[in-house]
Amino acid sequence: MQHPPGRVAMMSAMTAMFRILFFQPEIPPNTGNAIRLAANTGCELHLVEPLGFSLDIKPVRRAGLDYAELASTHVHPDLDTALRACGDAAVYAFTTDADLTYTSVAYQPGDVLMFGPESTGLPEQVQRHPRVTARVRVPMVPGSRSLNLSNVAAVAVYEAWRQHGFAGAASGR
Repeated sequence: MQHPPGRVAMMSAMTAMFRILFFQPEIPPNTGNAIRLAANTGCELHLVEPLGFSLDIKPVRRAGLDYAELASTHVHPDLDTALRACGDAAVYAFTTDADLTYTSVAYQPGDVLMFGPESTGLPEQVQRHPRVTARVRVPMVPGSRSLNLSNVAAVAVYEAWRQHGFAGAASGR
């Protein structure tokens, strides 16, 4: 993804608060929403191929609005490449069948919050990857299958950021 001159230098000089990792996302508006989420929270967004769409298509642009220029977005050919790009940060795999709830984790800046494809969630081998620190879930009422990908990413990012006093956020009124 291209960034305006100066923006790249500013982003690389900052440490990302957290890293959002979408493993093989399928639905364009969810990734567009994640671009907007990353831009507004100081997170990096890492996308693992294959993507179910092109980042240049209208639904991604529409959901991301003009935030693509403000987000630090990286596309990786595979999971191992993505995880290497994230250094030795903790990796939390979000899945509906985990025992640990997302609020039980003490997140640290730079941690990776990893989410799976919309139709299937994270494959078992990804959930059990040696780099995964823990499997976590966002609670739902009994009988529910799953939450929307961009919504669960937002819930997780804001909990992690809340634990750090919303560091770097603009002061509100």
